[in-house]
Amino acid sequence: MAEAFDVIVIGSGPGGYVCAIRAAQLGFKVACVEKRATLGGTCLNIGCIPSKALLQSSENFHEAAHGFADHGIQIGEVKLDLARMQARKGEVVTANTKGIEFLFKKNKITWIKGAAKFTGAHEIEVAGTAYTAKHIVIATGSDSAPLKGVGVDEKRIVTSTGALELDKVPGHLVVIGGGVIGLELGSVWRRLGAEVTVIEFLDRITPTMDGEISKNFQQILTKQGFKFKLGHKVTAAKIEGEKVTLTVEPAKGGEAETITADVVLLSIGRYAYTEGLNLAAAGIETDERGRVKIDNHFQTNVPGVYAIGDVVAGAMLAHKAEEEGVALAETLAGQHGHVNYGAIPSVVYTWPEVASVGQTEEELKAAGVAYKAGKFPFMANGRARALGNTDGFVKLLAEKETDKLLGAHIIGPDAGALIAECVTAIEFGASAEDVARICHAHPTLSEAVKEAALAVDSRAVHI
Repeated sequence: MAEAFDVIVIGSGPGGYVCAIRAAQLGFKVACVEKRATLGGTCLNIGCIPSKALLQSSENFHEAAHGFADHGIQIGEVKLDLARMQARKGEVVTANTKGIEFLFKKNKITWIKGAAKFTGAHEIEVAGTAYTAKHIVIATGSDSAPLKGVGVDEKRIVTSTGALELDKVPGHLVVIGGGVIGLELGSVWRRLGAEVTVIEFLDRITPTMDGEISKNFQQILTKQGFKFKLGHKVTAAKIEGEKVTLTVEPAKGGEAETITADVVLLSIGRYAYTEGLNLAAAGIETDERGRVKIDNHFQTNVPGVYAIGDVVAGAMLAHKAEEEGVALAETLAGQHGHVNYGAIPSVVYTWPEVASVGQTEEELKAAGVAYKAGKFPFMANGRARALGNTDGFVKLLAEKETDKLLGAHIIGPDAGALIAECVTAIEFGASAEDVARICHAHPTLSEAVKEAALAVDSRAVHI
C-alpha cells in the first residue's frame, strides 16, 4: 500500500524546500522528493551559492593584486591557490545543503531519496515505492539550454556546472551568451587571469535590463578587460586537443570567422526541467516551451497538482520560486497566499553589482506611460569614494502625474542590497517623494537612492 502524505513536493531547490517547510509549519504531513545526494537543488549545489563563493574569492584575489595598494596596503606578490579556492567553495555549498537537511528534520519533513515519476493524478513512484498525497507540488527547476552545433562535455565546452569546477585558469574563455550567468562566471575567470570574450546574438548584453544600465554595464566590463562580440552567433564548436575552435557568424548574415578558445562556456539561458516525471500519466499539460501550465493559484489542469519556480512561466529566479512556495503552502492551508510579480528584484553579482525591480524605461515608453526619471552617480557619494568604488549610478522611474515609483535600476557597489529599499517602496505603492523624505544614514551607499529620489523632482542636493 502506498505511503500517504498531505503534501508531496517534487524537488528540493529554493522553491521546493521552502514550500515544504512552510507547509510543515502550517500542520501538513509533508514529504519532499530529491534525486541528488544533497538537498538544495541547482541553486545551492551547482548554481547561486557556489558561483557567489567563487565570485567573492576571485574578487578578493583581484583586490589583493590590484586594489590594496591604493589603500596603503603592501602585501608583495599575490599567488593564486585555485585548489583551495575551489575547496572553500565546496565548504560553503556543504554548509548550506546541510542546513536544509537540518531544517527538514526540525520540521519533520520526510526526504524521499530518488527520482519521482507520476503513475496517476495523485500518485508518484520513487525507486519502486509508491506514494500518494492530497496535494502534489512540481518544483523540478530548470537546466542549461543546449545550442545546436555546440556539444557540451563539461571539460572544454562547459555549462555553468563545468565552469564552476575548472581546475586551472583558462588562457582564453569564450562565453556564448551575454546574460547574467555568463557575465558572472566570466567575471570569476577574468579576475583570476583569463582573457574573456563574450559572444551575444543580440546587439547588447543583458537584453531584459534597462537600456541605459545595460550600456553602462558593458562599458564597465570592457574597462575590466572583457571583449564583446555582439550581434553574432556560434554555429559550430570543434574540440581539437586542448583547444576549441568556434565558427562565428553575424546574426543578420555575413561572412563566418573562427575563434579559438581554451574553454567555452555555453550560457544562452535555461529551460523548464520535467524529464522523467511522466506528466502524461497524470494528464498534466505543458505549454509550447515545455513549462507546466498553472492558474493564478499555481494549480495545473489536474486538481490537487501544482507547480512553482523555474518549471513554470516567469522569471527563473530562486527568490521568485521561494515566494511562490510560501504563497502556495499558505493557499493550501486556506490562507491568502500571493506573489506580487511587479516587485521581484533581479541582481547580477558581478562587481559592480547590477540590480533592478519594476519597469524599465523601454517598457514604460512602449506602454505609453508618462514618467519622470531621477539619477544619481556613485561618483558623488561619499561612502562610495571612501570605498574606492565609484562606478555606476542609481536610477529611479516614477509616474509623472502621481509620482508613484514604477522602477528602480542600480549599477554600483552593493546594488543587490540597495535594491531592497526600492522593492519595499514598490511593494507598498510608495512615491519617489516618500523615498526622498526617509532619513538615510550618512555616510552610506543608500544615500545614493535618496538622492536619485530627490532627482526625480530635480532637487538632488549633492549634484
